[in-house]
Amino acid sequence: MKSAAATHSVIEALTHQHPNADTELHYRNAFELLVATMLSAQSTDAGVNKVTPSLLAKFPDARALAVAPAAEVEALIHATGFFRQKAKSLTGMSRALVERHGGEVPRTMEALVKLPGVGRKTANVVLGHALGVPGLPVDRHVLRVSHRLGIADSDDPERVEQQLTGALPPGLWTRASDTLILHGRRVCKPEPLCEECAVTDACEFYVEASREGKPDPPPSAGTKRRKPAGASPRKKALARRRR
Repeated sequence: MKSAAATHSVIEALTHQHPNADTELHYRNAFELLVATMLSAQSTDAGVNKVTPSLLAKFPDARALAVAPAAEVEALIHATGFFRQKAKSLTGMSRALVERHGGEVPRTMEALVKLPGVGRKTANVVLGHALGVPGLPVDRHVLRVSHRLGIADSDDPERVEQQLTGALPPGLWTRASDTLILHGRRVCKPEPLCEECAVTDACEFYVEASREGKPDPPPSAGTKRRKPAGASPRKKALARRRR
């Protein structure tokens, strides 16, 4: 695994490649972001952004959502998938906010993860983006990209969170997560676009592929990429190390 200094350097290079990295969920306050993040499980941010306006128009705060009829909540969030369980979690979370915190979203990880349906990733999203408290959410993109780059060496989200927060200053935690997520969505996909990556020289996955043979070159301007007769070294390495 890379040193703290090397990890910091990689993240800085990626922030230059993705200067506007941020959560893509729409929200106006911590409660709205908490709701949106809970809905984003097994759904896209774009899909969540389509349902939250109508949901929050009808149930704008914890006190309203805490007593919302399950059937109404389910109908409003149906498009995000797993709507019955999500509706149960949302109303349970809202009741807990009212009963334990006066309807306000708490500002600590310890209190957030005690709310129904709220794990560390969701808590970190809310802390870092809506409450100004350093947090580093780890999702599947962060896991995949950090493992390929060699800045983390575990498949366990909490362990990866510890490794990254241990290597980076708190003020960079949330931005680092946003950057790794965006890089994972746009460039370092399950089948990566290595030719578009700004940190191939520091990427363990790319270096390994290069040792076995030159990775697939980018196509020339105005030409289409030709498919090779067999799997390329990059794809062979990918098949072994896909996360």
